Amino acid sequence: MFIGWEGVGLCSYLLIGFWFKKEDYTKAASKAFIMNRIGDLAFLIALFMLINKLGTVTFSEIFTTEALAKLSSFDITIITTLLFVGATGKSAQIPLYTWLPDAMAGPTPVSALIHAATMVTAGIYMIARSNLMYSMAPGTLNCIAIIGIATALLAASIALKQNDIKKYWPTLP
Repeated sequence: MFIGWEGVGLCSYLLIGFWFKKEDYTKAASKAFIMNRIGDLAFLIALFMLINKLGTVTFSEIFTTEALAKLSSFDITIITTLLFVGATGKSAQIPLYTWLPDAMAGPTPVSALIHAATMVTAGIYMIARSNLMYSMAPGTLNCIAIIGIATALLAASIALKQNDIKKYWPTLP
């Protein structure tokens, strides 16, 4: 999953910087790359914690009664929080949301596919797939609810003032 996770991030970076001769687009690509790497670092730390505690990162081996019994509630809370931070980077939630408005620098059809369909759902898929651990971490679930509501309200308030669906309109040669 992590290899695909990184592949989606790389594709996003390359897509946003498609018109690399324009400085705004290269800055937007770098911003997306950095924000995604912050989330990816948290995701990677969670994976290392799972390897350290359980010796595996395979879903079928992690979500067994024996494996989950080896984790304390503190461990589960930290791991799920770190996984959620990784998801916020991909799905552009507070605090790692600033890359998404600039990400529209890429070509429209591909940016719609990679950002809306792939990147945002990657984080949601990971959380849904790890639901068993999240159900054991009520503090993380509360954090997810608060950040989700705050992100939705912030996005809606920003949208009230937007007059351009795509922030950057490239001038074709």
